[in-house]
Amino acid sequence: MIEQGRSKSGGRMGVFVGTIVLCAAAAAGATALLMNVSERKAEAKNPFFRVVEIDDTTEDPAVWGKNFPLQYDDYKKTVDMVRTRYGGSEAMPNAPTERDPRAVVAQSKIEEDPRLKAIWAGYAFSKDFREERGHAYMLEDQVYTERQVAAKQPGTCIHCHGSVYVPYTKAGDGDLIKGFEKLNQMPYAEAKKLITHPVACIDCHDPATMALRITRPGFLEGIKALKAFQGVKDYDVNTMATRQEMRSFVCGQCHVEYYFKGPEKRLTYPWAKGIKVEQIQSYYDEVGFKDWTHKESGAQTLKAQHPEFEMWSQGIHARSGVACADCHMPYKRVGAFKVSDHHVRSPLLNVNRSCQTCHKWSEEELKSRAEAIQERTYALRNRAMDAVCALIVDIKAAKDAGASDDAVALARDLQRKAQFRLDFVEAENSVGFHAPQEAARILGESIDLAQQGRISVRDAKFVATEAISGPKFAPAPPAPAPDAGHK
Repeated sequence: MIEQGRSKSGGRMGVFVGTIVLCAAAAAGATALLMNVSERKAEAKNPFFRVVEIDDTTEDPAVWGKNFPLQYDDYKKTVDMVRTRYGGSEAMPNAPTERDPRAVVAQSKIEEDPRLKAIWAGYAFSKDFREERGHAYMLEDQVYTERQVAAKQPGTCIHCHGSVYVPYTKAGDGDLIKGFEKLNQMPYAEAKKLITHPVACIDCHDPATMALRITRPGFLEGIKALKAFQGVKDYDVNTMATRQEMRSFVCGQCHVEYYFKGPEKRLTYPWAKGIKVEQIQSYYDEVGFKDWTHKESGAQTLKAQHPEFEMWSQGIHARSGVACADCHMPYKRVGAFKVSDHHVRSPLLNVNRSCQTCHKWSEEELKSRAEAIQERTYALRNRAMDAVCALIVDIKAAKDAGASDDAVALARDLQRKAQFRLDFVEAENSVGFHAPQEAARILGESIDLAQQGRISVRDAKFVATEAISGPKFAPAPPAPAPDAGHK
């Protein structure tokens, strides 16, 4: 009996002690959780720690990185070279020379598809054109491209390949536009001496408030002209655009079509009549602009650059209010911080945060849908490339057979229009994804215009039937396999 009493008493004591221990542990856990929540709230109230002072003259991103280490760490990742199925750069060895010290470059597009040499015959792009690498390389790849040897390039080219805000402001004695005008007229090598960094924090952010801002004069003037065409007078993008619009406009500062206007080589975005391909071409026709005279056909030809902003503007994402940064720089959580990922890259390399925020499908399904769009665009692109190359062959054959300039004038004009449309999609880096139906429309028009040009040459009776039916040029490269290039 005595032993049973002691046993019961000891059991109660054990339960009591156990309860105390559990309560203490729970209290400690709750305290730790509350402290963690409190710390995170404190972090959230202070989005960055001002380690150094930055102002409108601080162009080195490493200095900004002391205050914004999370964003700077992402920015440094743009040195990666990762392909998707239809785009991105692949690391290729390069034998360093005195003129070009790079040991690694991106793969050559003109070697992958020699038809590009045919459509750009007589132009610097027929000498060197490679896949675009990340922002970290945007300055050095322009400095060392063979296009610098093939043609004398002006300082205008630096507008989108370097951190130009501080150099422009200094060159203009505090006036951004005057500095821009001054560097435009310099030889490229002379202008490059004033540029230290590729695109940097100061090019997109106000150092006092961190607000997004437009610093590229080409876009400041271009968007004002576009808004005037749309009925909005005296548009000032830095005071009138919404924050969400700015998350596309800062990218549109450079990812656009442009040309060098007049003997002063002023960088100009041809948006005064709109930003669709036919509106841009109409603008060029009106001002009498050509990029070069085609070496084989004699056509007054246009070279599209990288019209991502224009093409995106015609797509469903733009119509739905989705900004460039939503997909290419999606938000992520780092501790208590919500930051925009400054590792700018293809959404197909970051499907979870780039796409699944809105689209509730598996990564495999979303990737498959995107690649299906690109596959169809690529097939149309190949048909348009064949058609334009065939037209070039026919015009040259007509000239060799004695055709006058008047006899091939219509064919040359149709080549100009067909080739510009083909190049508009070829130079745009989404392979149709930004606006699938628009890309298909543009390529369909390119094919039609090229075939109209071939008919006009045939009707002039200067081309043999064999040339009409079967010109000789490099075959289309096969479409990449579904998993090709993925790393």
